[in-house]
Amino acid sequence: MDKQPKPLSTKKPPVPENDYKVLEAWMTHRIMPGIQPLVKKIDGLIHDTLPNLHYAIKWGKAYYGTPELGWLIELAAYDVSINIVFLNGAKMDPAPPLGTGGETRYLKIRTMEELNAGPVLDFIKQSGTLEGWK
Repeated sequence: MDKQPKPLSTKKPPVPENDYKVLEAWMTHRIMPGIQPLVKKIDGLIHDTLPNLHYAIKWGKAYYGTPELGWLIELAAYDVSINIVFLNGAKMDPAPPLGTGGETRYLKIRTMEELNAGPVLDFIKQSGTLEGWK
């Protein structure tokens, strides 16, 4: 028997911001220079795909969501990679390959080639059709 996913409700969700400047500051001042172009490209894909976005920075990570669906995507940037965490990823078909036991699933992206060759855009589109973290 499969384990039921654990909800994200054990943590308090971020407070939404409608001002994109919070993300610009995070990308400029909190992200290693070598990974910034990759983060900016992912940010652009999210912006171009999901309408009516609000944003937040919490726990050193960027969050994207909508008022209707809740928080959908978390970006966790590291020195040489970025995790694109789909907060409703367990509901996707197919689900992103990394992560188990909860509602989230994620992709680890290290290069622009991985980003362009992978299913990132499909997962972003799917996240915008499913209820997220509220």
